[in-house]
Amino acid sequence: MDFSIPDELIALRQSFAAFLDREIRPLEEEYGREFWGEAPDRDVLAPVIQGIRRRSAQEGFYAAYMPEEAGGQGLSVLGTSLLVEDAARSGMRLAMAAIAPPNPAGPSPLLLKLPPHLWETYVLPVAAAEKTMCFALTEPEAGSDAQAIRTTAVRDGDEWVITGHKHYITNGEHADFAIVFAVTDAEKRAAGGITAFVVPSDQFRRGKLQWNLSDSHPAELFFDEARVPADHVIGEVGMGFFEAMAFLNSGRAYIGAQSLGLAEWALDAAVEHAKVRTAFGKPLGKNQGVSFPLARSKADIEAIRWLVYHLAWRVDTEGDPLAIMGDASITKYYSTEQAYAVADRCLQVFGGMGLMREGPIERVLRHLRMLRVVEGASEVQLLVIARTLGL
Repeated sequence: MDFSIPDELIALRQSFAAFLDREIRPLEEEYGREFWGEAPDRDVLAPVIQGIRRRSAQEGFYAAYMPEEAGGQGLSVLGTSLLVEDAARSGMRLAMAAIAPPNPAGPSPLLLKLPPHLWETYVLPVAAAEKTMCFALTEPEAGSDAQAIRTTAVRDGDEWVITGHKHYITNGEHADFAIVFAVTDAEKRAAGGITAFVVPSDQFRRGKLQWNLSDSHPAELFFDEARVPADHVIGEVGMGFFEAMAFLNSGRAYIGAQSLGLAEWALDAAVEHAKVRTAFGKPLGKNQGVSFPLARSKADIEAIRWLVYHLAWRVDTEGDPLAIMGDASITKYYSTEQAYAVADRCLQVFGGMGLMREGPIERVLRHLRMLRVVEGASEVQLLVIARTLGL
């Protein structure tokens, strides 16, 4: 077993770190306070975030995980996971805009299943950050049980007519188009009866913004007999769930990498605070009530690290995605749960300061709390893990 990071990925991380310091840090210092209010001014932040995406795309980072013919570099899942980790560990809210995963605004590999003549419209502009997209699966009556979706698609000549309601859709507010999952065979459903479509924004109606506890807020989308050409099917009709499954494991790695980076940032901040803040005549870190929780957090972070790196390596080297689904669920479950626990301990070290919006930990804790739910809640991951045990 070789646990070393390849030299070319080390060089890539160094280049990305320099990009974050050069391009993102000045913007973070200028616009970071926009996140502090209860309702951040999204009209101010949206063009800043879009500018970061485009600049990162020009530098080759934003969609590096896409193949070269689709505007990327063909970067491995391990390499992409390292960039996601580094963006999160930087402590800058705006840094996560510089690398598309795990944000669905960036290009999904699912788009590669579109006919080649549609790439100029949907694939290449998203890889260049000239457009954004969203992933529209979740519905009011279908969350963890995604096969229970009610949105339907009916063939009408050379078009598909899509009717339904999606919610909790990240980047639904700004997306130029959506990847929409709809039932095309009510009897087969997930076993060959759910199809994925590309639907341009002029064919759906945006509902209210759904404010949640993180800094990213999803939206409702309504499809009122939306019409798309027959060639806007992703892959094959009825195979939408199977198409998405092929990229599920890499998504778990990216969520794990983000959790890892955020936990590292929280621990770095708490350790520094414990060294310089004094109480009862000595630094906080000289008290076991502070040093032991931080030591435990370091151990947890290293466990998260190797779960994430190992999963990314397996995705890169394993041909059968079903063979590593258990590892993917273990990584998603453990990384989000333990990173949240780490951030909670680190917030406690800061005391009252830790509760402040302008503090270093509060927004990390909120984001990690969200990650325990999205992309498959922890309980769903435990269900998958239990099945790998034959239970």
